Formats: sequence, structure tokens, C-alpha cells
Amino acid sequence: MTLLIITGMSGAGKSLCVKYFEDIGYFCVDNLPPSLIPKFTEVILQSKNPIDKIALIVDIRGGIMFLDLFPALQQLQEIGIAYRILFLDATDAVLVKRFKETRRTHPLSPEGRLAEGIEEERRILQAVKDKADYIIDTSNLTPRQLKEEITRLFVEGKTFKGLIVNIVSFGFKHGIPMDCDLVFDVRFIPNPYYVPELKPKSGLDPDVSDYVLSFPETRKFLNKLNEMITFLIPYYVKEGKTQLIIGIGCTGGRHRSVAIANRLAQMQRDKGSSVVTQHRDIEKGDQGG
Repeated sequence: MTLLIITGMSGAGKSLCVKYFEDIGYFCVDNLPPSLIPKFTEVILQSKNPIDKIALIVDIRGGIMFLDLFPALQQLQEIGIAYRILFLDATDAVLVKRFKETRRTHPLSPEGRLAEGIEEERRILQAVKDKADYIIDTSNLTPRQLKEEITRLFVEGKTFKGLIVNIVSFGFKHGIPMDCDLVFDVRFIPNPYYVPELKPKSGLDPDVSDYVLSFPETRKFLNKLNEMITFLIPYYVKEGKTQLIIGIGCTGGRHRSVAIANRLAQMQRDKGSSVVTQHRDIEKGDQGG
């Protein structure tokens, strides 16, 4: 039996996770009191039709009962039931924005300040986060990207290195993404914008991508950048970083940055990294490449 404990910050995406894990064949139970986990799993194992894959969502909504999680996990170990923990996280700024957009109250601050509730929740959850087998930072993930990451980890069985590489293409004329850890300027590469048959297209089109990648300086840049990122990832993981956001910028964010971001993403996937891509400015019209 595969037993997965899903927990994490309120607003980080656990409700979406339930749907995605159900889609890939998990029997999901939301907000189960932690003290009932050992008994629940024993009942499942003794059933005439045992369930192979179970996901239990446990979080701060249980109030003081959440503190029973570690004793429950200890009981699982004592009776020989293996488990893994998936922790969903997001930055404080993103969590505040999500709560405000949905007009929900935080379970730890129903009448107080939202920021104080988030801070207290982080303090309470730190111990279980330290014990987690998987940590997914959803700050910059769309629902589709979160589903893809879950599929990659729990269906395809790819190794999880504890860090998601998020590669964002953008246009400098629209501003640098504020949350980038690393930013690279690819405006030195010849611009498809000035090639009439390529101008109306984007870096997602094969002929634009082929044009951008045809130049020796592009290939050399990509090889050096890929090598550097591969070198850095283990050190970021060692420091506890769960997401690396890399910005690739050109003039308008439609041609060069898109093609290079996609190619870099594939190169990192070939290295075994967990990668998602986002093309922030690709739909912003006639913008200079």
C-alpha cells in the first residue's frame, strides 16, 4: 500500500491536489484527524478489497488535533506501515493575495490579521516540513503546472531533488519579474522580429525556435547557462531552497526569450531536474521580439 500524507500551508493548493490525486487513482480523505490515521490504515489493510494508493490531507484546519500528527506517524512506523509526506508551500505574499482574492479567512486568524495567521501557521508546520519527502512551492505554478508536477512525481516516478526550476520568459520593455532569483538578457541574439515571415509568430513556433537556436552564440550561451544551473542546484537544495526562478529576457518577450527558455527547460529536464515554464509576455502584441 502506498500511503501519502499531504499537508502544507493554507492556500498553497491542497484542495487542487485532492482532485489531481483522485485523477491518478488515489483514494483521498480530506481533513482526517491525525490520531485516526493508524486505525484508518489498519482498517484499509484488513479490508477484503484493500486500496493500493491512499492520500490523506492533514492540515491546520484540525486545530489542536493537528498536534497529534507526529504521534500518529510514530504509530505507523511501529506497526510497519510506510508513508511519505508531501508539503505544499507558497510565499507569504502569494498566500495573502490568494486569501484576499477568495475572501476566505485564515484558520488561525478568523478575526485577526491575515499575516499573523500565516506566520503562526509557518511556525507550527516547520517541523513537519522538515520531515517532508516532497516539498512543492506553488507560488509560481498554474493549476496545470501543479498537476503536471504531481503526475511527474507520482505517476512517472521521477526522482525528486527537493527543488523546482521555474523558467520565465519575459520582455524587458514590460519589466523584470520581481520574484526572479537569476535573470539573463538574451537581446544579444539576432532578433526574429526583423525577419518578415517570423515577426507575427512566437518562440513557440518551430521555425522561430530553429532560427534563434541556429546561431553559434545561442548554442554556446545555452550550454554555459545549463552547466551553471546544474552546478548551482545541489547547493540551493542544500540551503533548503525549494524553487529556483530563472528569468530569460529579450526586448518584448515573444521570440528569443521564449525559444531559449523552452530549450533551457528541456536541457534541465534531460539532467533530471523538475522544471516548469511560463511565458509571461508572449501575448502582449507587436512588441519588438
